[in-house]
Amino acid sequence: MDRILVIGALGQLGSELSLALRDIYGRDNVIITDIKEPSGKLADGPSEILNAMDREKLFELADKHQITQVYHLAAILSAKGESDPKFAWQLNMDSLIHVLDLAKEKNLKRVYWPSSIAVFGPSTPVDKTPQHTVMDPNTIYGISKLAGERWCEYYHNKYGVDVRSLRYPGLIGYKAKPGGGTTDYAVDIYYKALEEGKYECFLSENTYLPMMYMDDAVKATIDLMQAEESDVKVRSSYNISAISFSPKEIAESIKKEMPEFEISYSPDFRQKIADSWPNSIDDSSARSDWGWSHQFDLDKMTAEILSGLKELLNNQTT
Repeated sequence: MDRILVIGALGQLGSELSLALRDIYGRDNVIITDIKEPSGKLADGPSEILNAMDREKLFELADKHQITQVYHLAAILSAKGESDPKFAWQLNMDSLIHVLDLAKEKNLKRVYWPSSIAVFGPSTPVDKTPQHTVMDPNTIYGISKLAGERWCEYYHNKYGVDVRSLRYPGLIGYKAKPGGGTTDYAVDIYYKALEEGKYECFLSENTYLPMMYMDDAVKATIDLMQAEESDVKVRSSYNISAISFSPKEIAESIKKEMPEFEISYSPDFRQKIADSWPNSIDDSSARSDWGWSHQFDLDKMTAEILSGLKELLNNQTT
């Protein structure tokens, strides 16, 4: 039986992915870790406190729980990383190297580590960005993710570590608050729509970015990790995509459900970050190699988020 360690399990992705993994592998076989105690559904199962930079504690927990797979999700994201770039680099890089060393020394079955569209930059083709292309990131988050991709491929080629990765677009969910990314507007807009009926966006109205509903992100991650090793042909990180839209288009989608919703625009420093990223992604390698396909378009995502978020907010006030 696989024994899975999730690092950074209380984040936006980790909180939903951890529950999905427990559904598949059993509650007691998925050990979640973060720098604070879990609550709610995540507390119903084994957990540990872990600073992702603590190599000794990581190895100790791997032995204690007889870990066979690691999902390493802890990171400082794009916008937040710019406020303290040296710490963002240290956390993002040191924690990855510790996990790769663990996989090498303990002969782990499989490792997952997420990359991002932040690896691309101003010189990257912006439309249907190919799997292999110019990569010149200009944020510390993107720089660390590009370096991480090279480390992952190096450990696979040099030591045979079965490490797998996806270049996530902007991830949109409502069950956990986002953690400081440039695409966070596409999460916050739904909260503000229900709570205030209006939203001031920190990006301009026609800023297109690749996006993905959280259910699709969880599905993509599990599909990749369950794929046959021979089908995983990219060992840096796979392009992955679902939908691309602008703030204006997501506002129009919300208005189909809430006609009175209003949006205004006040671009800040995150606009420059968004302008360096692609408008859309070519993920044909993921689709052909291991059968990736997404399930949510913009309107389907909007309807599901508003419905689920209404219930969540109502439960918080009762």
